Amino acid sequence: MRINREIRAPRVRVLDKEGELLGILPLIEAMSRAEQAGLDLVEIAPNAEPPVCKIIDYGKFRYQLVKKEKENKKAQHQVKVKEIKLKPNTDEHDVQTKLKHAREFLMKGNKVRITCVFRGREMLHTEFGTRVVQKMCETLNEVGTPESSPRLLGKALSVVIAPGGTKKKAEKQMVAAPEKKLNQESSSDKEKNP
Repeated sequence: MRINREIRAPRVRVLDKEGELLGILPLIEAMSRAEQAGLDLVEIAPNAEPPVCKIIDYGKFRYQLVKKEKENKKAQHQVKVKEIKLKPNTDEHDVQTKLKHAREFLMKGNKVRITCVFRGREMLHTEFGTRVVQKMCETLNEVGTPESSPRLLGKALSVVIAPGGTKKKAEKQMVAAPEKKLNQESSSDKEKNP
């Protein structure tokens, strides 16, 4: 952003500190008005014809911009991919514990990669690992949906599960259905009683 003497346009459209349009003025006159007010002339729309400048306190303006950027950054949720590793012969209790962790990750809005690693002769019977991964996908179906079918890459069978399962979709449809029905009823009442 250009301020005061950094502005190069000969004529600028000027706004005062309240946001009211003062008109298109020569740059020298706009700068003198800003100096009389004890504020800065800030170019806020450099690509406009002529460029738009505002008479404001530049330090305060920059502070508000930085503050707004921080708030926007806080509001964003970064989706992370958490990984759960299994083996084809993992015991049932251990699988249940890993399911519990995967469910927590999905509820927080993160994706989960379930990986079944094969070692040595286990590569001959990948169907055991496939069953374990499929069972986990089916169990997590209520809180997450697989992005694709499990794929064998090298010695690992993996699938990524995204948050938002069939249960959540069904709940949304159940909530939307009564509202839709109410809207239809109200529109039919209006047609009957003009």
